[in-house]
Amino acid sequence: MVIDARDQGCPKPVMMAEEALSKITEGIVEVIVDNEASADNLAWFAKNNAFFSETTRDGRDWRVKIVKGYACAPAAVPATAQTTEKTLLLVVGTDTMGKEEELGRILMKAYFETMKTYKQIPHTIFFLNAGVNLTTTDAEIWPILKEIESMGVEIYSCGTCLKHYGLEDRLKVGHRGTTNHIVEGMKDFDKTVWIG
Repeated sequence: MVIDARDQGCPKPVMMAEEALSKITEGIVEVIVDNEASADNLAWFAKNNAFFSETTRDGRDWRVKIVKGYACAPAAVPATAQTTEKTLLLVVGTDTMGKEEELGRILMKAYFETMKTYKQIPHTIFFLNAGVNLTTTDAEIWPILKEIESMGVEIYSCGTCLKHYGLEDRLKVGHRGTTNHIVEGMKDFDKTVWIG
């Protein structure tokens, strides 16, 4: 089954895929989208629901195949990755901590450095609003986030926010995400912490 979800805003492509998958017990649903954020979101949806998925670029479009009902071997977890339970979703909506910007930037850097050093890491970090500056243009922060990601943390930046700030091509760490990550997080995670 092929679904054309081009020109559909978030979260419509995922909703279309979910509806199609609910009508079959076994098979493949292929969703065509016209932006990488939607492709990433579909892959995340598949993974979150224990479906195998495969994403390919096709000219200006992306094709995401989602497999339901067939036995698939799980992907091997890299030996260096640290597996974490879905106990904590961290949402970062600012690029500073507190109102004083200069001090706030120092505190934000110290926060992520401490997280990395003490290995007190969440399962997922979702950056939105001005927080996307930390995954794109802040050369003091994104290298630290890369190290945190290598510890097994999933990192996402709001695709709408990246577009708003003109940072779509400057993402240095993690993947583009959507607000579905937060909405699903309310169900999937034991706790959600917001900064900003």
